Amino acid sequence: MAINFEKALGIHQHTIGVRSRRTEILASNIANADTPYYKAKDLVFKDALNAAKSGSNISLSRTDRQHNYGESTSMAQSGLLYRNTNQPDTGDANTVDVEVERNLFMKNNLEYQASLDFLNSKISGLRTAIKGQ
Repeated sequence: MAINFEKALGIHQHTIGVRSRRTEILASNIANADTPYYKAKDLVFKDALNAAKSGSNISLSRTDRQHNYGESTSMAQSGLLYRNTNQPDTGDANTVDVEVERNLFMKNNLEYQASLDFLNSKISGLRTAIKGQ
């Protein structure tokens, strides 16, 4: 009997990818805190998770057989949006609030670790079932 990993691992395999992507976005926001005209971005977790589960990527066409395959997701498909600022403009039109970004970064890291723990639990259960213990 074959193991269906989609059913066995559940949603946790997708949450790790979305949380990882959000970590990159939040880190980019923090790194660009002093960049003029930079707009803070963030993910809508629910939309990004639905896109990850459905695998809705845009396939890029190849004009030559030696070209690599490529996939892309649009900003709207991936749940990526610009964040509304909650601080007055400092004159450089940058919308990054470093304290907010750091708090969101830490929260996301805790949620990422929780997803890893859930996934590890699922894998441990599968390992036990395979061994027949």
